[in-house]
Amino acid sequence: MPATDSLPYKVVKLATDMFARETGFSGPELHSIFAEYTDVLGPYQGWGGGGMSRWQVFDTGLAALPLEQQRAFLFELCNYDGPIRHGMPTERQVERLRSLLLADGTPGAAAAGEGLAKLEDWQAVAKSWGAALTKVTTDPDGAITATRTTLESICKHICDERSVAYEDAWDLARLYKTAAAAMEISPDQHTEQIIKQILSGAATVVSGLAGMRNALSDAHGRGKGSAGPAPRHAKLAVNTGFAIAGFLIDTHIEKPARPA
Repeated sequence: MPATDSLPYKVVKLATDMFARETGFSGPELHSIFAEYTDVLGPYQGWGGGGMSRWQVFDTGLAALPLEQQRAFLFELCNYDGPIRHGMPTERQVERLRSLLLADGTPGAAAAGEGLAKLEDWQAVAKSWGAALTKVTTDPDGAITATRTTLESICKHICDERSVAYEDAWDLARLYKTAAAAMEISPDQHTEQIIKQILSGAATVVSGLAGMRNALSDAHGRGKGSAGPAPRHAKLAVNTGFAIAGFLIDTHIEKPARPA
């Protein structure tokens, strides 16, 4: 049965143009991908006998999914790295689709993503970034864990590119402190009170996210009576976490490491 709610038309149209027109999947590929989520398309019938065009297959398969699964499915396609007959859409299109999908739920991540797109060889960050966004409503546990992983990876990448030593076993708070100091954005590196206050607040948010992950996410087992986080908790973690992520990335880009 088709979903009672649907994504905005501009989102569906962009996704269809990206994955089922000049670029994107073949008819058999689309049937194979959607078969993992719904039986609405049935077996592939080929092009003869009045079969659906690729864009019709895509629209029909997408509409058959519940709204939040539609979002998760499109996020997965944005990160797809398997065979695709007609080629992947452009990075600009992929970022546009991500931004539209994020607009109503995780605006902090949408803004922060602009900086990430400018960096090369940050695949580990991009992978955990995408995982956090994909799981916000479908897997709040995983979204909180992925948000912390994203921040840890960002801090390590910054340290690597600035030749600052760290240990893999360090917790998020220590990694953040080290990366922040390398870019001169630690509270104790500033004298103006309002700047110190804001930077101290950022460090407090990072510590809170680490605690939230430990208490609510899937990083640790739970007893019978333990309640998991709700989507609102995941949105809080993702939006605050990615606000910090964006700040770190923007600072890293705008304040290059000084020559030794």
